Amino acid sequence: HVRILESRARSVQPPESLRLSCVVSATIFKLATMAWYRRAPGKDRELVASITKERTTNYTDTVKGRINISRDNARTTLRHQMNSLNREETAVYYCKLLKGNRWGEGTSVAVSS
Repeated sequence: HVRILESRARSVQPPESLRLSCVVSATIFKLATMAWYRRAPGKDRELVASITKERTTNYTDTVKGRINISRDNARTTLRHQMNSLNREETAVYYCKLLKGNRWGEGTSVAVSS
């Protein structure tokens, strides 16, 4: 069991930016690779970005240059900075241990004009 506290629902207009955050239990977070996933309407969940405990990052090609994943190990907080958002990035976003098996409700992000 891992405690993950995610941000509440957000609504923005393109091309606005948004930062999502989540807090993970310390005993797991300090050793774990963390990830942000998203599920857009009508699509499967996809891995957007991940970050190791050493702060090595990985991004899906579609978000490179606009999305930044970071972590504050001392505060056990994972951050997801999204810049220049477009309508196609409307989705439910999930903060999750990369190799974990628990999913929360996620954070709904609506990007619309």
